Formats: sequence, C-alpha cells, structure tokens
Amino acid sequence: MSAQESRTPGWVTERLAARLPYLRRRGLLTQAVRMFFTARGYTEVETPYAVPTPGEEVHLAAMATARRDTDGAVTPLWLQTSPEFAMKKLLAGGAGPIFQLARAWRDGEGSATHAAEFTMLEWYRPGATMDDLIAETMTLLRAVLPPAVTCRGVTTALDRFEVISIGEAFDRYIGVDVLASVGDADRLAAASGVALRPDESWEDLFFRLMLGRIEPQLGRDRPSFITGWPAPLAALARRDPADGRVAERFELYVCGMELANAFVELTDPVEQRARFVADRARRHAMNGKPDWPLDEELLAAVGMMPDCAGIALGFDRLAMIASGAPRITDVLWM
Repeated sequence: MSAQESRTPGWVTERLAARLPYLRRRGLLTQAVRMFFTARGYTEVETPYAVPTPGEEVHLAAMATARRDTDGAVTPLWLQTSPEFAMKKLLAGGAGPIFQLARAWRDGEGSATHAAEFTMLEWYRPGATMDDLIAETMTLLRAVLPPAVTCRGVTTALDRFEVISIGEAFDRYIGVDVLASVGDADRLAAASGVALRPDESWEDLFFRLMLGRIEPQLGRDRPSFITGWPAPLAALARRDPADGRVAERFELYVCGMELANAFVELTDPVEQRARFVADRARRHAMNGKPDWPLDEELLAAVGMMPDCAGIALGFDRLAMIASGAPRITDVLWM
C-alpha cells in the first residue's frame, strides 16, 4: 500500500505508528495503577461525565452540552472539569476509599503538556492526613515507574523527594514573605521587584511569579511536594489547624511538570457554601462567563463526608513521564 493509500482525510496512519510505543506504555501504566489501588482496598468508581454543575473554580472554562429527554424537554449540562463533586457525594454515602480514571474537559487549554480533553486519576482515602497522602503518592509512583524517569529533558530520581511550603518556596527563590502579602498586590509586586500589570490582582501576580520564577525550580532531580497554600487559593481544602492563613493543600511536580493537586478535604458545609458564593461572584464579574446552578447536593454531602484526603493526578502527564513522550498528544489515543 502506498503512503497516499494509507491516508484518509484528517487521519495519517504513520502518525499513529510513531506514537504506538508511548501508547502501549500508557496501557501498561493503566493496568498497573488499577492493580495498585485494588491491592490497597480501593473501589474503582465511574461517575457521570455530563453534569449540571461542572465546578466552581473561577479560572476553569467548562464545555456546554445538553440532554434531550423523551418528552422533548432539554436539560442543560456541562462536561465535567473534574469528577471531584461526584466522588465526594459517594464518600458521604459511605463508599470508603475510592479511585477513578475519569475523562475531564477544560475549554481553551492546549499546549505540549495540556489537552482540552484529558484523563484524571482521582482518589480519596477516608482518615488520611496530608502526610499519609504524600506517602501514598510516592508509593504509587515507585510502584508504576522505574527508579528514575526522564521526560522533556528532565531526569527525576524517585528514591527521595522534598516537601516545602509555598512560603518557603517564595522565600527561597524570590526572597518574599508571600503570606504577609495576601490580598495586597502592590505589596507583593514591590517585594518581588516586578511591575504590577494593569488590573492585575494579587492572585494573578501570585501565579505569574509561581509560573515564571518558582515552578522552573521544582520537581527536577527529585519530586517536589509544595504545601501550605494561601487559604484563598484552596477553595475545597480545609484550613490548617496550626496556621489559619494556609490550607492543607499540596501540588506535586515531577520532571519539571505539575503532576497532581491534593487537599485534606473541607467538611464544613457552611464554610464551603461561603467559599462557593464568593467564587461565583468573582466569576459573574468576568464578562461572558457562563453560569450554572449551585450544587446543593454536594453542599449537603460535604457535611456528611468523613475526614479524608483526596488527590487529582494528571494521568496523561504520568503516561508522558512513564514513556518519555515529549508531548501530551503522544500519549492520547487519537
């Protein structure tokens, strides 16, 4: 068969052939992850992808869809940005330790390490602390990856890891007491030696500094767990009982990439509602942002959840790390 005959409009078979080694490694990784959680007593769950409320994260854009019922009525729905809300309802119902390899969608995303449609590995462990979840995450990585991994030119050894707080990271790499500046963009800009951009909020500047000056230092020779996030930046996490300025949240970096985001989960429905209302007000203030109903079922479930910790890990990025693929599209069956 000629090269021309192997092609159909929009589809190039040679492109798949070049990616097959990465995709086969992804398949083995999927099996290993399922075996890991099953052996540890987790139940695999599958929650709906099309939901009435995709989340309340201000800066994530959801994709709209709809369901037509047999009587002709049309129900507006959204492709989930995360399975978190649905899985928390299961926790409240007594499901126990659960995990899911879920499809998720975030509109307007696309780069060598981002895809608008992707797979999220999410798991929740009742009774777990942040330290427990960090330890379990490292156990997972060591179980499904070789002792050292190389991706996008960065080699990370898994025999050790670091845990540093956001405050320590800003002090180490920028020389700033970031917690003292929360909510004050001018103060953070002056302390960091940068010019504040027009209409740039404290949160916007925080993430500009994170992306430009801190993240390039993380998860290189060893995995980095970044803890102690400012409380306003962790809408679903519990405040740290030892320091109310921060929330019990961590992010994980491996091979220089952000790989996971984790919380010790908030179980106070009154505080959760207040946070959602504040986030919705911020989103509504942004021109052109869509709206959806507040998830009252989730708010009821939050008050019934056991104390637990949960984590969302980018499975496609884990597949990149496992296979050494340079682009996220190399590990997507497309």
